[in-house]
Amino acid sequence: MKAIKYVSADEAVSHIPSGSHIHLSSVASVPHCLISALCRRADAGDVRDLHFHHFHTEGPAPYSEPRYEGIFFDQGFFLGPNVRANVNSGYADYLPVHLGESQKLYREGHIKLGAALVQVSLPDEQGRVSLGTSVDCSVAAVESADLAIGVVNPNVPYAYGDLLSLDQFDYLVQDDTPLVTAAFAEPTPTEVLIGKNCAALVEDGDCIQMGIGALPNALAAQLVNHKNLGLHTEMFADGLLRLIKKGVINGSNKAIDKGKIVASFLLGSNDVYSFIDHNPDVLMRDIKYVNDPFVIRQNPHMKAINSATEVDITGQISADSIGTRIFSGTGGQVEFVRGATMSEGGKSITAFASRTNKGKNKIVAQLNPGAGVVTPRADAHWIVTEYGAVDLYGKSLQERARLMISIAHPDDREALDRAAFERFGPHWHSVK
Repeated sequence: MKAIKYVSADEAVSHIPSGSHIHLSSVASVPHCLISALCRRADAGDVRDLHFHHFHTEGPAPYSEPRYEGIFFDQGFFLGPNVRANVNSGYADYLPVHLGESQKLYREGHIKLGAALVQVSLPDEQGRVSLGTSVDCSVAAVESADLAIGVVNPNVPYAYGDLLSLDQFDYLVQDDTPLVTAAFAEPTPTEVLIGKNCAALVEDGDCIQMGIGALPNALAAQLVNHKNLGLHTEMFADGLLRLIKKGVINGSNKAIDKGKIVASFLLGSNDVYSFIDHNPDVLMRDIKYVNDPFVIRQNPHMKAINSATEVDITGQISADSIGTRIFSGTGGQVEFVRGATMSEGGKSITAFASRTNKGKNKIVAQLNPGAGVVTPRADAHWIVTEYGAVDLYGKSLQERARLMISIAHPDDREALDRAAFERFGPHWHSVK
C-alpha cells in the first residue's frame, strides 16, 4: 500500500467549483468536517450554487438553512428532522426517488456529480476502506463524481461488503469525530400491541426487513421466541441486534447470502457499529443490490414490514408526506413491497398506529389533499394496527373498506362507515 497523504478539510473542499452537485454520505456518517469547511468558504464569499444530495442525515444541516440561500441548495432523496422545516418552507427541496434507484441517478448521469464527500474506515493492508454505516449510494457517488474526497475516521467501522480503494479518492482528510448514535426507542403500549399483531404474521425461518424506531423495536421484542430468521434490510438498529445476539436471526434458511446479515446503512448505538466492525457475518452493500426487488425475492418467505403516515379505506398508502407537507420520502418501501410479494411465501406488511399522538385518525376515507401515494392500492397486502391485521390482497374496494374500518380506532369507525356509504351507495349496507 502506498503512503497516504492527507490534506486539511479546507484544502480538500477548496477544489469544489461553484455550481457543483455534491453527494454526502448519510445517516450516522455525515462528513461534518467537510460541511463546516464548505460553510467557511461560503461565509468568505468564495463559492455559490452548490446542490447537495443524500439520504437522511443526522446532525446539523447548514446546507438547508435560509442564511445560505443562493449558496447552498439541499435536494435530498429522503428527509430527516434536521431539514424537514426548511424543505417545507422552500429553502430546501426533496427529490423523489426509490432509494434503490438513487445510485442510478449518479451512474447514468441524471445528476452529474461534481464531488462526493464521504467518510471511510481506516484502510486494510491492501489499501481498501469501508464506508461503514453508510454504503447507500456512496459507492456510486465515488465512482461517478469528478472529485472524490474521503474522510478517514477511525470511528467508522470496517464492514465487509462493497469496499473502496484509497486510490479512488482525489483527496483524503483525517478526522476522529464520533459517529452519530441513536438511543433505543422504548415502545408504547399501543406499539407493543402492533408488534404482537405483526409477529403473528412472521413464521420461523422467514427473512425479514424493517426499519428503526419504537415500532420496529416493539416487533423485534415479540420475535424473541422465533427461530432461524434471516435479515435482508435497508437498515437495522438495536432492536434487531438483540435478536441477532440471541441467535434468533442467523440466516440459516436464506437462499442467497446464507448466514449473512445484509443491509445498506445503519443508525443505532455504538454497540451496533462495533458489531459490524470486521464481522464476516455482516455485508454492508450498495443500495442497488440491497433494494433490488429481484434480489429481495430470491429469499423465500420474505416479510417486508413498513410504516405509513395514513392509509385510505381502499388501501392507498401514504408514507412520504402529510398532505402536501413532505415528511420523509419514498424510501425503499415499494422495492421491498414488490420483492416480498414476489418471494415464495412472502408477505408485505404495513404497520402503524390507528391514530397519531395527537389523536388524529390514520385510517381515512380519503388521503389528505396533496398526500403522496407511496404504495398503490394494488400493491397493498397486509395492513396492521393495534386493533388487528387484515389482508387486502384479492379484495374489492368495498371489501377492503370493511376490513380497513375493522382495524381503525373504534371512535373513528362510525364516521368511516358513513363515508363508505356515501362513496359506494346503498349496496354498502345491504351486504356484510
